[in-house]
Amino acid sequence: MRISLNGSVCTVKRLRVSLGTLVAIEATACATEPVGPAGALPGALVADIGAVSMTCTMVATPAPNPKAWLADGGIAPEAAGANIDARSHALAEAAIERAFDAIEQINSLMHPRAKASDLARINSAPLYVPTKIHVSVGQLLNLARRINTLTDGVFDPCTPALPGRLSDIEVSADETEVVCHAPVALDFGGFAKGYAVDCAIEALMAGGCTAGLVNAGGDLRVFGHRAEPLFVRGPQGELTNIELTDAALAVSDAAFPQRPPEHRGYYVRSGNQQATRLAVKYAAVIANTAVVADALAKCVLLCPPSAVTRVLAAFGAIQPSEVPGSGD
Repeated sequence: MRISLNGSVCTVKRLRVSLGTLVAIEATACATEPVGPAGALPGALVADIGAVSMTCTMVATPAPNPKAWLADGGIAPEAAGANIDARSHALAEAAIERAFDAIEQINSLMHPRAKASDLARINSAPLYVPTKIHVSVGQLLNLARRINTLTDGVFDPCTPALPGRLSDIEVSADETEVVCHAPVALDFGGFAKGYAVDCAIEALMAGGCTAGLVNAGGDLRVFGHRAEPLFVRGPQGELTNIELTDAALAVSDAAFPQRPPEHRGYYVRSGNQQATRLAVKYAAVIANTAVVADALAKCVLLCPPSAVTRVLAAFGAIQPSEVPGSGD
């Protein structure tokens, strides 16, 4: 038998400095009180978890205040409502904390120069010797390899500081070990922030949030029952009005003066000197995940139009001007 539910929705917003920028996280949670068959006990846990696209709904009953019980075994409406509001707020707050923790974990793993980071260990590892890594680092290396192939080698997270390229890094089948066949200066500045945004979104969803938003200075993702209205600046300064729903947006501005100091720039590893010049100075991409949007925005900056068209199509990504109904 399905229990009907009366609920209270709470949205919590928090700001914190992380990843070298100001990160904004919004989370919506809904705790509800069951209203159903006779004998149903107030205070029992009722969960109804649904997944449509990127949404995740969690419904939980708060423990009522004993003083709020009515003579017939019900709960005074005002007391029940207050308990539900408090429970919703607590769910959202806890999920946001887990989201910020997820961001910090990615920052620790993928900072290019922090001694304990996986990237720093790869960069200092002896050649031909296996190096253990977190599976997320292996996954991003394989994502970079796919994009590298689609862009004819233009997208490469190995900076020119050392001779090694992405093709010189061998990733194990389980993505938990790498072997370098040439000295590399690996830097995930081209897409690690987008990946951190995705991890924060996953934490919000796992924490029971019905909707949410994570915005990390140019990398933004929205999930759940919300449409986020945005104005996106174009290459000539024009503004495009869009609504973002269950999707991610990444913006890269090569001329922006306040990029994080550890970000070494946009990487082009090509023998063709013409290809080392940025194709454009500004790029914006919409994709299903923030890591893909972030990486492909760099491809728009770096690649010729034919490669941009190919890589966007491969990931089902678009540029804001292609959003149906977008306008000034």
